[in-house]
Amino acid sequence: MQDKVLKTLEYDKIAEMLKANTVTCGGHELAEAMCPKGNFEDVKSALALTAEAESMFIRMGRSPVDAFPDMRECLKRIHAALFVSPGELMGIGKCLRAARFAKESIQREEGHVLLNNLAEYMSTHRSVEEEIDRCILGEEEIFDGASPELARIRRAMRQTNERVRERLGSMIRSAAYSKYLQEPLITIRNGRFVIPVKQEYRQNVPGLIHDQSGSGATLFIEPSAVVELGNEYKKLMGQEQEEIERILAELTALIAPYSGDILENIRIMGELDLAFAKAKLAKDMRAVEPKLNNSGYIRIVQGRHPLIPKETVRPIDIWLGKDFRTLIITGPNTGGKTVTLKTVGLFTLMAESGMFIPADIGSEISVFDSVYADIGDEQSIEQSLSTFSSHMTNIVGILDRADDRSLVLLDELGAGTDPVEGAALAMSILEELHSRNTVTVATTHYSEVKAFALTRDGVENASMEFDVDKLCPTYRLFIGIPGRSNAFEISRRLGISESIIESARGYLKGEDVRFEDVISSAQSSYQLAEEERAMAKEARRELDRLRAETEAERKKLSQDKAKLQAKAREDARRIVDETRREMDRLVADIRKLRTVDQRAADRVIQQSRDSLRKRENDLAEPMILPTEDNTKPPKTVHPGDTVRIVSLDKKATVLSAPDAKGEVQVQAGVMKVNVKLSDLRMAKDDAPRKGAGKIRLEKDRQIGMELDIRGMLVDDAILVVDRYIDNAAISGLSEINIIHGKGTGALRAGIQDYLRTNKRIKSFRLGNYGEGDAGVTVATLKPLK
Repeated sequence: MQDKVLKTLEYDKIAEMLKANTVTCGGHELAEAMCPKGNFEDVKSALALTAEAESMFIRMGRSPVDAFPDMRECLKRIHAALFVSPGELMGIGKCLRAARFAKESIQREEGHVLLNNLAEYMSTHRSVEEEIDRCILGEEEIFDGASPELARIRRAMRQTNERVRERLGSMIRSAAYSKYLQEPLITIRNGRFVIPVKQEYRQNVPGLIHDQSGSGATLFIEPSAVVELGNEYKKLMGQEQEEIERILAELTALIAPYSGDILENIRIMGELDLAFAKAKLAKDMRAVEPKLNNSGYIRIVQGRHPLIPKETVRPIDIWLGKDFRTLIITGPNTGGKTVTLKTVGLFTLMAESGMFIPADIGSEISVFDSVYADIGDEQSIEQSLSTFSSHMTNIVGILDRADDRSLVLLDELGAGTDPVEGAALAMSILEELHSRNTVTVATTHYSEVKAFALTRDGVENASMEFDVDKLCPTYRLFIGIPGRSNAFEISRRLGISESIIESARGYLKGEDVRFEDVISSAQSSYQLAEEERAMAKEARRELDRLRAETEAERKKLSQDKAKLQAKAREDARRIVDETRREMDRLVADIRKLRTVDQRAADRVIQQSRDSLRKRENDLAEPMILPTEDNTKPPKTVHPGDTVRIVSLDKKATVLSAPDAKGEVQVQAGVMKVNVKLSDLRMAKDDAPRKGAGKIRLEKDRQIGMELDIRGMLVDDAILVVDRYIDNAAISGLSEINIIHGKGTGALRAGIQDYLRTNKRIKSFRLGNYGEGDAGVTVATLKPLK
């Protein structure tokens, strides 16, 4: 691809935007060196990699590639170096950490084959990375624990430092020395601890002079009392430096065998960085992955030039390469013709570079071997080239190389010379490119070129719309309609008198007038059709909105109905519970009356309890909640099939096959009815109905397997046992133990008499040895139906 074409189509600016989204040295360089590919498979693979990166970027919320310093030069010389600096070691550690994080992040995500293939080639050396992190704290700082020797030396240095400061501190605080000092402080000069002494008192403070102030009024003296300690501290500093160099050499030797792996990691991280930069740029541009083809077909749906601000850019729809391979665009100046040309060319170059295009879904781009463009005014005074000459120079080069695998973009073809000759030359150039089956987009003002497009198969006109009333372009592209010049209308609205305009019309040829009238009529019809289409589209959107609102309201009503039914059931259950408690109270009162026949009273009580349980069971019946039926009616049914009648929400059995009217005779319970086949759904006998719920009786908080009633009166104990049996049955217990004790046996007899009348009890017996003997009654419950 020619650099001149890339610059003309402003591809270099897109590359700069891409570079701004990269974070690694390799990513920067790849973005700078990026150029379109002409091989279909290469382009397809590059777009697939960007698609995977976009998917992972959306799922992670960030790129797995972290920034790290460029350590390539350091790694290349690491074999020859005795040791590298702590800052360089820290940079290498960051490279290792970034590579490990990227590899682990990519391999953790599934379904990203191309990214995984790249990550697979990266090497992780966790032990080396951790050793660097352990030893290196900063650009010039080594951890004390990097080695036992370094820890010993620094401990000794701290102790020596404290002793020196302690002695100097006592000196600067003493009355004997403080009057000789410029300031009461301790400082360091040339690695030695000193105090600032006034020049005139030099003889009063014995010691070594290490420095003096700029004015000479202050001398920095190391007192004799700390010289020996200073020497010791200086010696320890030398030992510290030797140990640091040994540690750095050891770490350098540790890294050296893996320098090639780390360099390869940096290279692969650059490729990953570029892929995720493309994904980030696509997100910023609201770009989509274009469908690819190799046949020269281009279709751009609501394409937005990426270099025009989002607030002002006007989307365009354009297509060519299938029914026609040459498109001639006409329209007013500043009407968007050149932007359309550049959009087509730039989108092609972006797609061929593995980048998404800022357009809508449905856009399609062809892969071309080469893209040529002659756009803009390139006159050169130095080379004595006029506008026309510079255009022709470019076109000569294009005609030398263009073929059926080329995309050619020509702006203002034939302009800059005599209109008649320019139009003729333009038509000849277009004819030549058309004969080569080259995909061509050209802009022009010449009416002759418009007529040329109408008479050639595979050549189509297009125009940029112009609002005559507002005297401004609308930037809408109409394919199939040639553009009008609008010169007379614009002149009239700008104030040219009608007489001059009518005189100008007289100079036009009759066929030119008729041609312009035909174009005007076609444009009016096209605009009317577009307006009606837009109105129909808006009406359809409104209809969809109303349908969605209606459906949402219907669902809300169904849900409200279900809630009301559930509340009614709950209220009924509460009333039954209250009735039960009231009945228990009455039973207790009846049994306290000694004049009442106890056996007759027990029978009446048990009948009342049975009636109450029946009501509870009625409330526990399944309540079918309204559900969404998304299944389709069966095409046919056969006698014996189990179906569900949608309108009645009842199961039924098919008695006969569908008749000519599509009706089927079914039996629902004892009722035989004829229903439409469309009102039936195949029943799933084994699967529970979605949305079906069951209101169950509440059991007491926690039911154990035994009940202790020792010490109770018989009547009170029966009330407790009765409720316990109900709760145990609801909890699914099959056997319970009732502890009544031995005593006189009256409580045991009363309970066992009651158990004989309780319909939930299957059988009962006294406890065996180890179960409580005669002090316990073991009852077996019937399964709850």
